[in-house]
Amino acid sequence: MALGQRQEMRQSQSLVMTPQLQQAIKLLQLTNIELSEFVEQEIERNPLLERVEGERTERGEKPTDEGSAAGTDNVDTAALSNAAEIPKDNEQPLDMSYGDVYTDNAAGEGYPSEAELCGPYANAGSAFDPSGDLLEQTIGEEISLTDHLLAQLNMDFVDPVDRLISVNLIHMLDDAGYLVGDIEGIADQVGATVEQVELVLTRLQEFDPVGVFARDLGECLALQLREKDRFDPAMAALIDNLDLLASHNHAALVTRCGVEADDITDMVQELRRLNPKPGLAFINEIAQTLVPDVYVRPGSNGGWTVELNSETLPKVLVNQKYFTEVNTQACSRKDKAYITEQLHSANWLVKSLEQRAQTILKVSAELVRQQDAFFAHGIQHLRPLTLRDIAQEIEMHESTVSRVTTNKYMATPRGTYQLKYFFTSAITSTTGGDALSAESVRHRIRDLIDKEPVEAVLSDDKIVDMLRSENIDIARRTVAKYREAMRIPSSVMRRRIKKSGSIAVG
Repeated sequence: MALGQRQEMRQSQSLVMTPQLQQAIKLLQLTNIELSEFVEQEIERNPLLERVEGERTERGEKPTDEGSAAGTDNVDTAALSNAAEIPKDNEQPLDMSYGDVYTDNAAGEGYPSEAELCGPYANAGSAFDPSGDLLEQTIGEEISLTDHLLAQLNMDFVDPVDRLISVNLIHMLDDAGYLVGDIEGIADQVGATVEQVELVLTRLQEFDPVGVFARDLGECLALQLREKDRFDPAMAALIDNLDLLASHNHAALVTRCGVEADDITDMVQELRRLNPKPGLAFINEIAQTLVPDVYVRPGSNGGWTVELNSETLPKVLVNQKYFTEVNTQACSRKDKAYITEQLHSANWLVKSLEQRAQTILKVSAELVRQQDAFFAHGIQHLRPLTLRDIAQEIEMHESTVSRVTTNKYMATPRGTYQLKYFFTSAITSTTGGDALSAESVRHRIRDLIDKEPVEAVLSDDKIVDMLRSENIDIARRTVAKYREAMRIPSSVMRRRIKKSGSIAVG
């Protein structure tokens, strides 16, 4: 077969992910906090983008009298450099005159005297405080667990080797204050013996907060009990059998500890007053406030009103006037290409933000329409729903609906829910009627367990029979799976808990 070259023309279709399309897809799945950070970065990068925050002067635009404070013009400092713009002496536009000059020992009108500075109100933090302390310097500094322990180390340890071992042990603590690491490794690293490291560790376990440098939960509790002088043989036996305590096997604990059942109850209550994670007291993380993206309110016509939270939507605009001014002054082709590219990028961002907002509103409105019974009557009427159901109704792809509902929240009269919450699998009915939502079935299982009496704890089989009497077709393994997902113990464990009365179910 002879080989040769020839030219051919073929036509085919392919999806090309342009940078603009990738950006639009990325914006859909961003949270309101991530979106605000992204927009701020774009505003810093693109000179044509402006954030809309009330009445704000645009780039290149001179301030008007309406936007100035107290009817005075905000003069640019560059304008003051022009000799023609310098005010006359008698105009005195500044907040002081050239005559307001004071010597070190002279007090003028309105200026506190030396007696006032040294009087009882000298430390009141006035503007004339000679110490010059700023407000930022008076705010208390948050101390970490490491800093707190290092401060105690400087006072309790003198030997350089012991100090070196202590510093290494301090940096081996986790956030809860537990020692994670190999003591033999530290001994090899600093050239000390394992016994010497153990002695240093014993001294460190006396540091505040009590319970730090423990290697497990039992040792942490034992350290706190020793500090309270409550670590007797019976309590030591209880600490050694925490697995029996976790399973609420009080009968076995009575035998292991050699005490009465009432004593076991008192000892358990004493353990509950201890701190199993002493290091967490020094964690100063700022809790992020949950801000909903969508609000759902009852409508005047008996329906529901769905609206976007305007506070979570960054308001940006393209400064066309600034673009025209810069574009006319640009001389080189490279400058004109750059400013044109920034204009296209800014226009696309504004369009993408608008499209994102409309897509979230469209998906949320359809969710509310589909789950109308839930908003009206509660979780028992939550219907099964999939991404495809919403996508078909609003004529969008399932992946788009998935991105829109990721990390987005809806504030409703029944609480604030993640949009993903309304998508649940279906459980068939025994009568062939409408399917039930898996979330509503889980709620029903929890409700049955919460109402069970102490003398008749419900087994998984009994729960299956009760649900089937309510026309809910469910298997026993499904009930067990839902129960474990809700962290509800088994019937045997619940019976022990209810009899001991130590904790509440759920």
